[in-house]
Amino acid sequence: MVFVPVFKTITHLPPFMAILFGLGVMWIITELLHTKRGTPDKDSLSVVSALQKVDTPSILFFLGILISISALQVTGQLTQLAQWLTNTIKNETVIITSIGLFSAIVDNVPLVAASQGMYGLDQYPPDDFFWEFLAYATGTGGSALIIGSAAGVAAMGMEKVTFFWYLKRISWLALIGYFSGAIVYLVQYNIMH
Repeated sequence: MVFVPVFKTITHLPPFMAILFGLGVMWIITELLHTKRGTPDKDSLSVVSALQKVDTPSILFFLGILISISALQVTGQLTQLAQWLTNTIKNETVIITSIGLFSAIVDNVPLVAASQGMYGLDQYPPDDFFWEFLAYATGTGGSALIIGSAAGVAAMGMEKVTFFWYLKRISWLALIGYFSGAIVYLVQYNIMH
């Protein structure tokens, strides 16, 4: 996971390419490390064996979302969305809160990647309020729906938690927590800055 932002920073390629490149590098390294082992041991330590044990639908979900975000960025849709949000809402805090709630539909990782395509570092430098509050909002806003986080998608697959069960019993608690945390963050930020 640490490799993805490093790869993007160095190559300026989309994050999904970093994931695929990282998988390829890991595959080559494991093959080289285990060339002298016997076939049964080598098979259990291979990338193929590891991929058979992971939750493949979750990985494909992430990969699909990242590819979609990259397509939206390349076609200029994210820039248009950022301009529309800025011109329509005109309040940075409300824009970020809305993006955080949107992370309940689109996972927070690709949504932050999309936000980086929407708003550049020339507009909001590193350590700016925008990025700090965006990290909070997208990180916690995704919990409003079970499909808003990788953990939720994994729970749906592994624990058989249904979308409507979560919506009826958990979503309202997650929304209370989201807005309470946002208020506390904004109060703290205003006191400390």
